[in-house]
Amino acid sequence: MARESLKAREIKRQKLVDKYADKRAELKKAGDWVGLQKLPLNSNPIRLHNRCKITGRPKGYMRMFGISRINFREMASKGLIPGVKKSSW
Repeated sequence: MARESLKAREIKRQKLVDKYADKRAELKKAGDWVGLQKLPLNSNPIRLHNRCKITGRPKGYMRMFGISRINFREMASKGLIPGVKKSSW
């Protein structure tokens, strides 16, 4: 499990990105690069990192489900994800 502080940091970044999205778009459209530089660094969507919603694991993230590959496999085996069935042959 990831530390709670890392999860909280990602949530804080997401809030900043949402807050400044409109202003950032306007400044880009106007070509005001100085104005863009004055915005907080963490308001840039590039700084966001995908993390598992359950454990906070940063690697092995599956975008379609929002969880890591390890949690995906466990949940698929238990039948907790609708439409997904673990195959075996």
